[in-house]
Parts: sequence; C-alpha cells; structure tokens
Amino acid sequence: MSDPKIINDSAESKSKAGMLRDDALKGKTVIVTGGGTGLGKAMGTYFLKLGANLVITSRKLDVLKQTAAEMEAETGGKVLAIACDVRKYDEVEKMLQEAVETFGRVDVLVNNAAGNFISPTERLSANAFSTIIDIVLKGSVNCSLALGKYWIGEKIHGNILNIVTTYAFTGSAYVVPSACAKGGVLAMTRSLAVEWGRHNIRTNAIAPGPFPTKGAWERLLPGEMAQKFDFKNRVPLKRVGEHQELANLAAFLISDFSGYINGEVITIDGGEWLQGAGQFNALEMISNEMWNAIGKTRAGL
Repeated sequence: MSDPKIINDSAESKSKAGMLRDDALKGKTVIVTGGGTGLGKAMGTYFLKLGANLVITSRKLDVLKQTAAEMEAETGGKVLAIACDVRKYDEVEKMLQEAVETFGRVDVLVNNAAGNFISPTERLSANAFSTIIDIVLKGSVNCSLALGKYWIGEKIHGNILNIVTTYAFTGSAYVVPSACAKGGVLAMTRSLAVEWGRHNIRTNAIAPGPFPTKGAWERLLPGEMAQKFDFKNRVPLKRVGEHQELANLAAFLISDFSGYINGEVITIDGGEWLQGAGQFNALEMISNEMWNAIGKTRAGL
C-alpha cells in the first residue's frame, strides 16, 4: 500500500515544478507589464526557462534592472527592462518600438500591471478610484491596442494574456475600483478574441485566487490583519497558490500548445470563489479604527 505522506509530499513538490518542456517558448518574445515583482516576476522567470526572450515593464526602472539581472543569472536568458507608465499610450508605443528593435519582433503580451486599495468605497477619493481604473483597465487597453495594431500591420500571429481575478465576474465589496477595472479587462478579453481572431490573435485571461506576494499583500492588509483574514481559510483546498502553478498555466496559454483556446478566462483559485463569491466580502468585520489604519497607507490619494 502506498504511503499517503509520500504521495502528498510528491503532489506538493509538483506544484512547485515547471510543467512544459524546456523549448516550449523558444523564439518567442514576451512582454510582461508589472514584470519586476510578484507574479509578473514569477511568470517571466518561467518564460525565460522555456526559451523566450523577455521584456519587463513598470514605472520603477531600478527595480526592473535588479529583477532583470536576477532573471538572467538564474536562467541564462535575455531580459530587456523598460520603464513604462502603461497609463500613457505614447510610452507604451515607445516601449513596443524598443522591444522590436532589440529582439526583432514581439509575439506575446501579458497584461499584468495592477493596483488596488482595500477600503470601504465611500472612504476613497475620486483620484484614488481613477488611479486604479487607469492602471488596470486603461493600461491594459493601451498595451492591447498598441500590440494589436502592430500584429495586424505586420501580419504576425499574436497572443494576449490578461491577468484578472475571480471578482472580475463575481464582484466584491471593498475593492470596487479593482473589480470595475478587472471586469472591464475581462470584457475586453472576450470581445477582442472574436474581433481579432481572424488576424490570428488569441486573447485569453487567467483569474487567480489567493497567490500571496510579499509587497502587495502587506500593503493591502498591513500588520495583524494579514493573519486575522488568512485567505487560505476561504479556499476548499486549505492553502494558497504557488507562484509556479500560475506560471505553468500562463506559459501553457501563451504557448502553441493552446492554439485553439481563445476568449477564455481560466480560474485558478483552489475552488475559493465557489465556496464564497466576492474575495473580500468578509472584511465587513473590520472596525472603523482598523480602516483608519489601512487608510494611512494610501495617504495623498
């Protein structure tokens, strides 16, 4: 009889392992917005291991350069770090031009740049609300439009992968700007899949559940709140996601192995949204004093 512990340990180790063969993305150039940290960094690192050329963008060039150096040292691949504010279309065009000049062409866009505030909506300023909409929705639109024009003009088979969230389709309290923006990105995903399919441009999305990243989650739920509202307790599998699990799915969707998948949003959340839609709905338990503490982290917005 098999030892259950050995089987469980094997399953856990596989969740941290790469899924595709080493040359699955060989010859492809991939742009990952928000690629300097967190999930963007995890996806980009795996893309490099599979043979891709990588372009990472964000507004912080120092962070990007450090990440690029780390990625190249780990994988032996080539990384181009470009400072780009995705809210500004002219910067997106310049970023694309530099990527093409460096690598000859671009094949894949991963719209991963994001921002979020956890807050009662009435506590947000109009500027704070607009900031999230501009980064998430407008940024994804700008990048998709620039790449779509490029691919159609050059007759290149393109691929857009949008990183959304489960509350893009369920909605969620306390993250309304993000829910609005991600919902818009999801609508764009399905719309462009139909409109640009005839140009051999595929458009898909991933809706991740809880995949903790050190910086992002500490900003969203500072101090003891991260422990009090432990997201793994909302997941039927009683754990959060491994970054490699998301990277595996992303790599598959941008590879030629998924060539007949178009217009889909694939959820990877351990069953969380089925157990209770609205990822942040439970935050109704937070007191006004605790909201005041969170609000200090977004001073000026």
